[in-house]
Amino acid sequence: MAHQWRGVIREYMDRLPFETGDPIVTLGEGGTPLIEAPALAKLLDVGNVHLKFEGMNPTGSFKDRGMTTAVSKAKAHGAKAVIAASTGNTSAAAAAYAVKAGMQSVVLVPAGKISWGKLSQAVAHKAKILQVRGNFDDCLRLARELSENYPVFLVNSVNPDRLQGQKTAAFEVVDVLGEAPDLHAMPLGNAGNISAYHLGYREEVADGRIKKLPKLYGIQAEGSAPFIKGSPVAKPETIATAIRIGNPASWDLAQEAKRDTEGGFDAVSDKQILWMHRFLSQECGVFVEPSSATGAAGLYKLKQQGILPAVNTVVVTVTGHGLKDPDWALKDDRGRLIKPKKVGATADAVAGILGLEREK
Repeated sequence: MAHQWRGVIREYMDRLPFETGDPIVTLGEGGTPLIEAPALAKLLDVGNVHLKFEGMNPTGSFKDRGMTTAVSKAKAHGAKAVIAASTGNTSAAAAAYAVKAGMQSVVLVPAGKISWGKLSQAVAHKAKILQVRGNFDDCLRLARELSENYPVFLVNSVNPDRLQGQKTAAFEVVDVLGEAPDLHAMPLGNAGNISAYHLGYREEVADGRIKKLPKLYGIQAEGSAPFIKGSPVAKPETIATAIRIGNPASWDLAQEAKRDTEGGFDAVSDKQILWMHRFLSQECGVFVEPSSATGAAGLYKLKQQGILPAVNTVVVTVTGHGLKDPDWALKDDRGRLIKPKKVGATADAVAGILGLEREK
């Protein structure tokens, strides 16, 4: 009989800070596929590459893993409302899980700096949406201040309950591969995800499930790369809205993840991100939002520079579904809108466009 996935808390109850009887707010998150990507493996000249496709979570991004744990803990504390600063994906997850928990959600988003695909989710889940005149870092500062002085529960990744949920993605990778990959890359924005993977893999080593940690690589967008610059970026700019963050909340944890795993940080241009965004769709069959292509784009850059570590098994986390920010998929390499070709309503007309000849 097939196993019905029960969400990350129930699946990993013995490895999370929950006990039987605790309130669990779940939408069935986790259990996302690890997809083989031979075209990307060939491009990088490594043995094999797997894409951890987090866009298959209920609201379409990895944020659901942390939101189930954060909102469940909020419910246990009797919270009536949750608040989050967001560039988009967190707002969608917070709103959806708040609805499931019977709570009000409040999301603070940077004015003009969020994709409509993500904003529509928060609207659909009746979140109280406030556009702040500032960037993500201003939103997070306000959310922290409000949670410290008013009766709302903060569910950003500065909340340690979020990382507890997100670490389960590392468990799933090991469950599927039977071991740790040699290298694991992902986009790097607020740095909660790389911190959570580090936490998860360390627990796997401590429990004897794997023998070594994978090298963790976090890749940023050049216009929003505080880890490369070595200090916060006051006005981050990139088309990759999900990682347009200049002052990462999990700075110290991310630095520890890099040191502990002998991994690395790097940054790629918007042009490189969009190229990989299209490559993943057209060559690997995986449609992601632009920011999700950043990890793979960074590895390709390292390969081109001749400094990609000699590894065999690579995992790349692609963090959000392409429908989160679909506008870029509708444009060609020059930024022009791609329009369907018009054709007459006859088989011969369609065949002519396709260059097909009638069978004899």
